[in-house]
Amino acid sequence: MRILVTGGCGFIGSNFIRYMFQSHPGISVTNLDKLTYAGNPENLSDVEGAYDYTFVKGDICDEGLVDRLISEGYDAVVNFAAESHVDRSITGPAEFIQTDVFGTFNLLEACRKRHVRRYLQVSTDEVYGSIEQGSFTEESAIAPNSPYSASKAGGDLLVRAYHKTYGMPVLVTRSSNNFGPYQYPEKLIPLFVTNAMDDVQVPVYGDGLNVRDWLFVTDNCAGIDLVLRDGEPGEVYNIGGGQERTNIEITKGILKALGKPETLIKYVDDRPGHDRRYSLDFGKAAGLGYSPRQDFQAMLEETVRWYVKNRGWWERLKA
Repeated sequence: MRILVTGGCGFIGSNFIRYMFQSHPGISVTNLDKLTYAGNPENLSDVEGAYDYTFVKGDICDEGLVDRLISEGYDAVVNFAAESHVDRSITGPAEFIQTDVFGTFNLLEACRKRHVRRYLQVSTDEVYGSIEQGSFTEESAIAPNSPYSASKAGGDLLVRAYHKTYGMPVLVTRSSNNFGPYQYPEKLIPLFVTNAMDDVQVPVYGDGLNVRDWLFVTDNCAGIDLVLRDGEPGEVYNIGGGQERTNIEITKGILKALGKPETLIKYVDDRPGHDRRYSLDFGKAAGLGYSPRQDFQAMLEETVRWYVKNRGWWERLKA
């Protein structure tokens, strides 16, 4: 099987490429990545030379490049390429619209022209907005509350339209909050781990009671792989972890794992449009055989240890 992965030097993309090579001997992967601040070739240093892997530096918004690449012939395209940090989207939304919407359009157009057999859009639970009780299903209305989630929702709707209008064999996965190794240290868990390691305060938004469903990254990779292989074209699949925690619970767990005092916690003004709670019903993906296998507490401790052992990796990024 020959796959084009976009955004494969980012957190989830790099873990997905590694997962695919380990799970599917003989697979070939081409990785197209722009190498923005969050894209790091070091994330795949163990893959280069060990597998059938090709890296191409480029932007999914470059129509000519995308068309040339896809014309080389791929069985599937998996799109991870996205601007993905909510805070950055609030201060500068234009890049998010460009990459997450126009970049998705470029990929869809090239795949349509070249009759690619599978296109999978990697999305987020944030497109649904916030939910006080219960869980979002794939039939829930899209109601994004930040420029980031709105840009991802725009990409998702384009994917749907290309299936309905052109009959393209597309799929969408929407996952809950991912965590694990190689996550850029602007996200909650790696930011708080690396700050606390250096005895720097950890900034908790509002009252710290915002709830997220947490998913270890390899569980998400397994879910994406399953949907790519067995999902019904035109369908959306939620990939959840079933492990909801408040932000303050996460924060205190990190400090405890590092042996750091809770006096490092600093409550700060809440983020504009901050969603209160996310929760996914992933019964549809479970029907394909998906289930999250990793225990949250064990994986949080393992993630903390990874950042402790890989100080050189994150120090260069934070610098």
